[in-house]
Amino acid sequence: MARAPTTFLRLVSVTRVALVSPYALSVFGGVQEQVLAMARELERRDVRVLVIAPDETDHNRYDGAGDVRRFGRLVSIPANGSRAPLTLSLGASRAARDVVRRFEPDVVHFHEPFAPLVGWSSLRAHEWPSVATFHRSGSGPAYTLTRPLLRSLAKGLNVATAVSEAAASTIRDATGIVADVLFNGFETERFVEFARERTSEVVVLFVGRLEERKGTSLVIEAVRAHNARALTPWRLVIIGDGPERSRLQAQAAHDEMVVFVGRVDDDQKRRWLRRANALVAPSTRGESFGLILLEAMASETVVVASDIAGYRDAAGGHAQLFEPSNPVQLERAIATALEGETPERIAEARAHAQHWSMQRLMSEYELRYESARRSYVKTR
Repeated sequence: MARAPTTFLRLVSVTRVALVSPYALSVFGGVQEQVLAMARELERRDVRVLVIAPDETDHNRYDGAGDVRRFGRLVSIPANGSRAPLTLSLGASRAARDVVRRFEPDVVHFHEPFAPLVGWSSLRAHEWPSVATFHRSGSGPAYTLTRPLLRSLAKGLNVATAVSEAAASTIRDATGIVADVLFNGFETERFVEFARERTSEVVVLFVGRLEERKGTSLVIEAVRAHNARALTPWRLVIIGDGPERSRLQAQAAHDEMVVFVGRVDDDQKRRWLRRANALVAPSTRGESFGLILLEAMASETVVVASDIAGYRDAAGGHAQLFEPSNPVQLERAIATALEGETPERIAEARAHAQHWSMQRLMSEYELRYESARRSYVKTR
């Protein structure tokens, strides 16, 4: 299980950090949320932050995240059962490197450093101490067919970390890199900023990209089966977008109790988490860690999740688990979770989520930043 630290240590020698996301901030995703949350926490610590990401057409404001710079035309390519929003522009990668160079960071922190392409020029140049965070779990052709390239890129890394044991195992098997397992952190207090907005209606919430492996069809089937015979219906609210949306809307058959909200911003997501009676995470595979489970717990909302490794790690016994790909068990799990909600269980789950606070995580990363600087000096 990914470990959460128990101490808080503030280091001050690192004052400028460049954070590199290979995935567009304009598209919802766990890596992107992690980068932005890290940037906000570092800025709160008086560390100047430069965020690098794809999508030159993204003009959104990311308040509190430092200087956010975006490069290259956005493309979407298949990756690990999902679709990755990135750029394949070499020019964008070089332009990003030039901006990083002018920023003169103490450390460059690459998230998913082997995902093309925006960070590759900076990684190859290795002009600054570098830290990597690996998020992906599960093997595939992207790793097996490009192993020589990945090992070449790995030479630009001074310190490697992973968000879970599964992610660490994936990158070790693919490249031989031994990554220090930390955890996915998030800003826990942000999830109770908004007031509870519950009504007499029971709201079941799904948050994620609409793609096959996320299991959205399972929760639609489970909720509609429940509503076909129950006196108290559930309203299913689906937040997110993706290639499966048309098929899922057809499956819902214009059912007024199934609502497709589409993409939302961070404030809207947190409001929905406070309004929902239960958060359902029905993914069938490919989840290295279930951050959305912890966000729901921090929001004081009960959690139902498929019994897969990444979700078990995150849940820590505080979610109702069900057999993956089994809509009958999912329906039962939702009912059990709703019936079993008590103030004591909500408080226990929220306390569990607190172990993954971004403040704690960044204290751990500041230690790795210092380690990267020492390692970098030795190689010069």
